[in-house]
Amino acid sequence: MSDHTANHGGLAGKTALVTGASRGIGRATAERLARDGALVAVHYGTDAAAAERVVAGIEDAGGRAFPVGALLGVRGDVDALFTGLEAGLAKHGEGEPKLDILVNNAGIMGGVAPEDTVSEQFDELVAVNAKAPFFIIQRALALMPDGGRIINISSGLTRFANPQEIAYAMTKGAVEMLALHYAKHLGPRRITVNSVAPGITRNDNPVFGVPEAVEQMAALSAFGRVGEPADVADVIGFLASDDARWVTGAFLDATGGTLAG
Repeated sequence: MSDHTANHGGLAGKTALVTGASRGIGRATAERLARDGALVAVHYGTDAAAAERVVAGIEDAGGRAFPVGALLGVRGDVDALFTGLEAGLAKHGEGEPKLDILVNNAGIMGGVAPEDTVSEQFDELVAVNAKAPFFIIQRALALMPDGGRIINISSGLTRFANPQEIAYAMTKGAVEMLALHYAKHLGPRRITVNSVAPGITRNDNPVFGVPEAVEQMAALSAFGRVGEPADVADVIGFLASDDARWVTGAFLDATGGTLAG
């Protein structure tokens, strides 16, 4: 786990679900929320071993977490996710299962030119990136007490053009609408709903092992470097905290200044 931020304990007694938490931004977010005191459900789609490693790392650092497996974008995905989540909360939590913090991070990219995008791929992007978050929120609200937090991971590509990712960017534009409209809907319950838009962020893609490519990507940021998962996770950690109680319906640019032009 990163030691970028000390354990403030501000989320003690809280529970969190982070989708797509077995690697990258999702992993860093799970680690950050656990470090702040939350019991974290580490969701994964297919890589159970990776999720178990995340959980083990959190526990080794004194945090609390458990894995939840569910493949998103298929029939019954939300039922499977919440069956596992509720079982884990009942086992590891205290009292009736509740979910204080939801981070909709799981997503897939396209990487295909618009003229080569086929209907099946488009449908999969929509199912995983836009439909799943909507119905995960719908289901989560039955478990979420007043004052909860919902954070949806969008993308700088809703503001910065990349023709290879038109369909992906469309789905992330849809995700941003969740914050705008749900923020109004859930305001009476003091549940905040916000979007965080990462830019180029280091992950397990082989391209990050190519110095020339990293140099080109770094040049897009105002800071002259690529983002690290912890850079985005710390923004999410703020939104999950009580410090962000007056922020809702917002789009937070976490691209390292890439959108500054």
